[in-house]
Amino acid sequence: MDYHIDTKCIQEGYKPTKGEPREVPIIQSTTFKYDTSEEMGKLFDLEATGYFYTRLQNPTNDYVAEKINALEGGAAAMLTSSGQAANFFALFNICESGDHFIASSSIYGGTYNLFNITMKKMGIDCTFVDQELSLEELAKFVKPNTKAVFGETITNPTVNVLDIEKFATFAHDHGIPLIIDNTFATPINCRPFEWGADIVTHSTTKYMDGHGAAVGGAIVDSGNFDWEKNRDKFPGLTTPDESYHGITYTEKFGKGAYITKATVQLMRDLGSIQSPQHAFYLSLGLESLHLRMKRHTESALKVAKYLESHEEVAWVNFPELESHPSNELAKKYCPQGTCGVLNFGIKGGRERSIKFMDSLKLAS
Repeated sequence: MDYHIDTKCIQEGYKPTKGEPREVPIIQSTTFKYDTSEEMGKLFDLEATGYFYTRLQNPTNDYVAEKINALEGGAAAMLTSSGQAANFFALFNICESGDHFIASSSIYGGTYNLFNITMKKMGIDCTFVDQELSLEELAKFVKPNTKAVFGETITNPTVNVLDIEKFATFAHDHGIPLIIDNTFATPINCRPFEWGADIVTHSTTKYMDGHGAAVGGAIVDSGNFDWEKNRDKFPGLTTPDESYHGITYTEKFGKGAYITKATVQLMRDLGSIQSPQHAFYLSLGLESLHLRMKRHTESALKVAKYLESHEEVAWVNFPELESHPSNELAKKYCPQGTCGVLNFGIKGGRERSIKFMDSLKLAS
């Protein structure tokens, strides 16, 4: 049965049976016990499912990842130590030295630096594009080694809404996946898979956690992108991994190939796992996400309208305002509301703006 998303916020993920704790248990353990070396060997060789080292997987994390997976409508999901880690893993899972990807130029500054500086040092190049370009204009930036397209549902902090459907068409026309950071909208206000996105990332630190208690990230795979159809572009998924005795992820794990590789290969080697304690805090936050997002968006719109009418305000940027250039896209992709972030300018320039910020009492 496919429950309403409000119900999923509370009921999906961890499903206790008779005698088990009602709340998600915190499995605060680095390792897990088995009775025979044969059992352990099968786990190490990916011939059996289970847990053996929390650097790769932990039951608490998987319960919470499955809830996020259900909210987004994906095939598989995983938690990471931060949103930055999620975006890095999402791309590094299919890119290697010598590869290239395309990203919107309007993305979060931290992600921009990750792509433009750190990943460039690893030999992975990124071309940043104006997300308002047409399909024909975007196509000019595709190279033979282009492996993905990346954007944000609602850009941070400029709060422009991405035309997901257009970017999905663009990516798929060139045999590559569309990766969408859905942090600002959350699956409550937008589910990018419904518009053609293939992979979704989150900084769960923001709205999903909701209490400023736990840094974290998440990656969700729709399971819809056909890696085998484009196998020459993605050898990491479609050719044998010698570190696991020659298994091929797409052959062995099907729709779970992408998340499995990110878990057993990238987490094994890079170790950006979210702690079970933080995953537990995230689980608590997710239970009220549907209620909080409604209030966030309602409050932001009221503030935006007030500021737009204020004589001391030069401009207001919020996609639900009729005056915003993304307003039609906001209605299309986020009909219930966008997010709680807006930005605006104070008349009088930088000096007056700083004075205003330093005078804030409730928001700081």
